[in-house]
Amino acid sequence: MAKTTSFFCRECGFESAKWMGQCPACREWNTFVEEPAGGNTRTQHTAGSRSGRTAGPVPSRLSEISASKEERISTGYRELDRVLGGGIVPGSLILVGGDPGIGKSTLLLQVCRSLSAQGKKILYISGEESLRQIRMRADRIGQMGGELLFLCETCLDVIRDVILEQKPETVIIDSIQTMYREEVSSAPGSVSQVRECTNLLMQIAKGEGITVFIVGHVTKEGVVAGPRVLEHMVDTVLYFEGDRHASYRILRGVKNRFGSTNEIGVFEMRQQGLAEVENPSEFMLNGRPRDASGAVVACAMEGTRPILLEVQALVTQSNLGIPRRTAAGTDYNRVNLLMAVLEKRCRLEMGRYDAYVNIAGGMKMNEPALDLSIVLALVSSLKDLPVDEKTVVFGEVGLSGEVRAVSMAEQRVSEAMKLGFECCVLPKICLDKLEKKVYEGKIRLIGVQNVRDAIGIL
Repeated sequence: MAKTTSFFCRECGFESAKWMGQCPACREWNTFVEEPAGGNTRTQHTAGSRSGRTAGPVPSRLSEISASKEERISTGYRELDRVLGGGIVPGSLILVGGDPGIGKSTLLLQVCRSLSAQGKKILYISGEESLRQIRMRADRIGQMGGELLFLCETCLDVIRDVILEQKPETVIIDSIQTMYREEVSSAPGSVSQVRECTNLLMQIAKGEGITVFIVGHVTKEGVVAGPRVLEHMVDTVLYFEGDRHASYRILRGVKNRFGSTNEIGVFEMRQQGLAEVENPSEFMLNGRPRDASGAVVACAMEGTRPILLEVQALVTQSNLGIPRRTAAGTDYNRVNLLMAVLEKRCRLEMGRYDAYVNIAGGMKMNEPALDLSIVLALVSSLKDLPVDEKTVVFGEVGLSGEVRAVSMAEQRVSEAMKLGFECCVLPKICLDKLEKKVYEGKIRLIGVQNVRDAIGIL
């Protein structure tokens, strides 16, 4: 009898006749799973259609292609529009991933409410919740009206017929791991089902000009569950980040064919749903302690948006043979590197102390511009000298102890001025490039060339 099963890679979708420890395509280990051979229907369909094809597509010159700007539809949320690159592009396929309970379904339901208020026809398809459960969540968010339709179904062939019959402008699929096709003989959520279902949704989006949002579950490593080819097939990949027990959420664009991937959107989870945080800096600095050592305000960039946040450090005498080092919200190895610079260049005996560094508010930042603020927070806690609460610090620290330039210094200083800070410690190179007349009398700028100069200011 012919072999009825094949092995597929969960990461890239590579197919093999036998199990292998390492995928030859993506070089990942232990990613092969066994699936029915009939599940890969795309190859059979392509082979069958290729034999009956009479004429292929005609290539076009670049000058013959229309260069008109694509139309974008506002979601009603400026934070989401920012991440999408200015709004929704009709006919795009958007994947939204995140941890369970982070707010993916809530955000998309709020987007449905906003789009239906603009007169758009929306179809929300749920494979995880009943209509009654959706109604309970919708009542918590607020009143909904307009052409907003709901459907509970998991068979994608039935869903396709409903979409073609109703002709909505936007479709929400919640979630792709619950959908299945009858042609594919494997279980819902498997590699073959996820790939084939996404392929069908892509054909609907591109062929009918319908915007499709797909909710994707994530694994314990934080990536979308299913084959990696899923992220390659869609136009945009959005990730919800943040602790589900905290109030804030960060929406980050990992892939976007219609805009930049550097922008983020900040939301706050409330009883009525997700609310936009238009000023994340003010939100992150709420509850700052007064006259406390080891606390320094830093300025980091997320795309084109400057965000002020508080860097906290606690340095205490170690009772262990090997001092303990902990970093929350920033790179652990970077903290060890900066402590080595302090010990070598500034003659501070950091090797005898435990050190704990934290980015307040649960933010995760790995930008080099945080180096100088981490250094000053460590020295402030070591010497028990508080840093002025009206001072902002940013700059990259090199292994020689020099303070190097960072990008977008003007935006960082302007954000500090807007929030009422009176002093800014920044690299000397950045200070020389700024127009000092603009900031004269509004904020005091102090340029430093090395770590010793910065510690002297402290």
